[in-house]
Amino acid sequence: MSKSPGHRQHPEHKVLESRVPHTMKVEVDGVTVAQSDDVIRVDEDQAPARYYFPRSDVRMEMLAPSSVTSDCPFKGHATYFDLKAGAKPLEGAVWTYESPYDEHLALRQRVAFYDDKYPQIRVQGG
Repeated sequence: MSKSPGHRQHPEHKVLESRVPHTMKVEVDGVTVAQSDDVIRVDEDQAPARYYFPRSDVRMEMLAPSSVTSDCPFKGHATYFDLKAGAKPLEGAVWTYESPYDEHLALRQRVAFYDDKYPQIRVQGG
């Protein structure tokens, strides 16, 4: 894609990626939505740790495209999914960077879960 404008304008802002050395799992109301031993942890200043799972290890049939989008000056344009679990879908509970900035290409084709926004989402193993 291109270089991140956020990293150029704010070099002091940290967005650190690291491989998780063990298996991680995401459950919603007791149902496993994702499980992988290939997870990237992202630690960004002033944000909770986020765990990015490869799509191949996520039950993508439980996700429906959402109209929600956002732009991060450090990582890129995010598109969201609603998570179909339980009686009511969790709107915009999952996101992805289809074309992240060059500094965060490892996040491409991965999804992260809003476990702080939706308490029924449990990310385990981190």
